[in-house]
Amino acid sequence: MIQRIQTIWLLVASACAFLSLKFSFYSGVKVTETGEAYVALTGRDNLLLTILTVAVGIASLLMIFFYKDRKRQLWLTVATTVLAVANIVLYFKEVALFKPGGNFALTAVFTFIVPLFLVLAIRGIYRDDKLIRSVDRLR
Repeated sequence: MIQRIQTIWLLVASACAFLSLKFSFYSGVKVTETGEAYVALTGRDNLLLTILTVAVGIASLLMIFFYKDRKRQLWLTVATTVLAVANIVLYFKEVALFKPGGNFALTAVFTFIVPLFLVLAIRGIYRDDKLIRSVDRLR
């Protein structure tokens, strides 16, 4: 399980998803009920954003334990990648609520690299499945 490269990619994707809950994605002036305030947007600021971020993190972590059923692992990782992209879209919808002139934080990279690591995991799972099928053919 740990010797497979997709395990590393899934662990890193999960860690990055959970780190995006803590660290800022965008900072700027936002109009609130009490007036304007300078706030930092994190994964915990919106309920849907929090649910998607936690779902991507937990799903990435759980994918590691599906190593015996590669077909299921592959499809669930693809579904998690779609959720990660939807998470990025939600972040940008939240950024649109800010006044112009804010800036993206350096830690926003955690959110953007989650789909990248998931795609690398998909690639590793596919290669592993292809290798197993070729070995089965030789028997």
